[in-house]
Amino acid sequence: MRRLMIVLSLAFISVLALPSPAQTGFSAPASDKRPMTFEDMMQMKRLGETAVSPDSRWLAYSVTTVDLEQNTKTAELFIQFIAGGEPKSLSVAGPGDHGLQFSPDGKHVLFISSRSGSEQVWVAEFNSSDGSTSNPKELTAIPTEAGNAIWSPDSSSVVFTSSVYPDCPAITTTGDIGAHTDGFLSAGSKCNASRDAAKASSKVKAQIFTHLLYRHWDHYTGDKRSHLFLVSVDSGAMRDLTPNDPHDVPPFSLDGGGCGCAFSPDSKELAFTENLDEEPATSVNADIFTLDLTNPAAKREKMSTSPGGDFNPAYSPDGSYLAWRSQARAGYESDRFRLVLYERKTKKIRDLLPSTLDNWVEEFAWTPDSKNLLFTEGKKGETPIFISNLNGVFHEFAYKGDFSDLHPVDGGKALLASVALVQQPAEITRIEYTWYSKPVPGYDIVSNDLSVKQFPITHLNDTLLAQLDLPAMESFWFTATDHTDVKGFLIKPPGFDPAKRYPVKFLIHGGPQGAWGDSWSYRWNAELFAANGYVVVMIDPRGSTGFGQAFVDGVNGDWGGKPYTDLMTGLDYAEQHYPFIDKTRECALGASYGGYMANWILGHTNRFKCIVSHDGMFNPESAYGSTEELWFNEWEFKGKPWDYYGKPDAENPFRKWSPALSAKNFKTPTLVIHGQLDYRLDVSEGLQLFTTLQRLKVPSKMLYFPDEGHWVLKPQNSQLWYKTVNDWVDQWTKESGQ
Repeated sequence: MRRLMIVLSLAFISVLALPSPAQTGFSAPASDKRPMTFEDMMQMKRLGETAVSPDSRWLAYSVTTVDLEQNTKTAELFIQFIAGGEPKSLSVAGPGDHGLQFSPDGKHVLFISSRSGSEQVWVAEFNSSDGSTSNPKELTAIPTEAGNAIWSPDSSSVVFTSSVYPDCPAITTTGDIGAHTDGFLSAGSKCNASRDAAKASSKVKAQIFTHLLYRHWDHYTGDKRSHLFLVSVDSGAMRDLTPNDPHDVPPFSLDGGGCGCAFSPDSKELAFTENLDEEPATSVNADIFTLDLTNPAAKREKMSTSPGGDFNPAYSPDGSYLAWRSQARAGYESDRFRLVLYERKTKKIRDLLPSTLDNWVEEFAWTPDSKNLLFTEGKKGETPIFISNLNGVFHEFAYKGDFSDLHPVDGGKALLASVALVQQPAEITRIEYTWYSKPVPGYDIVSNDLSVKQFPITHLNDTLLAQLDLPAMESFWFTATDHTDVKGFLIKPPGFDPAKRYPVKFLIHGGPQGAWGDSWSYRWNAELFAANGYVVVMIDPRGSTGFGQAFVDGVNGDWGGKPYTDLMTGLDYAEQHYPFIDKTRECALGASYGGYMANWILGHTNRFKCIVSHDGMFNPESAYGSTEELWFNEWEFKGKPWDYYGKPDAENPFRKWSPALSAKNFKTPTLVIHGQLDYRLDVSEGLQLFTTLQRLKVPSKMLYFPDEGHWVLKPQNSQLWYKTVNDWVDQWTKESGQ
């Protein structure tokens, strides 16, 4: 009966969809619209972090603007009356300030600012009647800087993170007067400050490593570790909650950023995330711990029991439960994220959601009455919002787009959320939902259902978007070679003429546990790729998220197998069902795992006119030795390279799925792109590929960024990236390139 109720509830949901940019009042006639340019994309205002005042009257958010000429990105804090009105700059904040949060009592705000010379926590008075802020003051003056600050529920204290040398004495407020000037410093502050100063002034920049994970993503980790600190708002008294801890709190792998911590409703306990495994380079086993804040001598207590990762703890407002996102399998960063409940009274943990929800819980938030949880879950190219009661009976709503950053408002009768679409960067929308009961025909039962309405709150880019011809994304399903249903997406070029035949940009996503779908991107923007006269085709092959965990697991140990045939079969389908596609003029483009697949394609088919390989794996054996997150390679390739020595290549995933071993087949013109600071997939992978292509005399070019990591983030570097990529594709797929 419970399963029947779930299915029927989903069937009766009524949804008013988010207006498209053309419906917001700024639309222009189609004939006046033009294709988007890179410069247009750089002019778009980028929504960042958001916060809502406790009385649900005010929305605060960060907006980043790009100055292409100056090669800068600048964030600014704004506040806006939710019921209507224009946004205004937060008066106490300046450019670059971030992390704004309202105090639970509604009287103050906190934010992170570097105006004093280093990043510190600042607080200011807040007036909810007019949204004004005043009297900013520096709350922390810690020499190791502060970030990721959150209020305690009683508004009396703040928890923040700071990276310290764990072998130094714990930093305390005692004696830390004028930490930015020549004031007195405690032993802990002196130790940290003097070691930082010595490192900065030394002419010797060599480092000595005694452990793995000595570098991560785009930086060397060094000797510091992130710790949690508690500071009193009134007195400034401060203490390190994880003193002398050699582990990062929160761990580096924490999804969603922030402190990875939460206060209990009575402000007496803190829940946080930490990985205590001896070798973090091979572990994703972060756990949830709690700490009694009323007793300075208290020791942390472990709450979670899963061998996989546990993240994002959040107490129910009534204090009865602690919820978090949990993974079941050790060593697997892409295991399904479940939503679990810990009942504090009985100390029992249970999965909240039924097995019918087989996708990842991306984020969640409690409703104020503690009776429901709102959460998002990737699903077949969308990231809808769900609501579930404590028995796991759930409803899905707000399903079009990529929803995130959930804030229940008006006592739980509505919520604010960020939503991005493939045709629109992220904006804040208000979602109102009303429960009602409806008899179920043929059954002596009633179904509790939702009536949902959705209203845009912010309009950061309406005027610019109304000028642009951004074609709608279409989707299609096809049957893979093993009879699995696989989804694909297609975007036509602006000014589409069905009588013409167009070249194709075939985009391959990274991960491999990632997905294409109805969402905006500044790094791989599908609309921008289509803008200069291309059909863009995207496939979510095996390994993609949003289609159930078995589909995600389908890439494990099979990198060049089913994912490759899914991609090729999907492109075959598009060629057969969209007559405007010119299959003689196609280019394959991919980054990260997509770069690996571009390299695999290079050695296994000649159907493409060109290839773009960005930060891809070329040689899995060498990539194992140069990466930092060893758990990833050991899971995906089922062990370590030496586990397979002496065995045939067909039984060795590191060689069976190695693009390098198919080099004799390379013929397709290839653009190689790699960043020097990419420690996830070392630059040597790109260099090996380019060397191989050059020695084989395959037409090739390499775009090398000495100042970028796994992603190209600097505005002018991004401009060069798009120009180089598009020029390469044009060279080989336009009529003159045939």
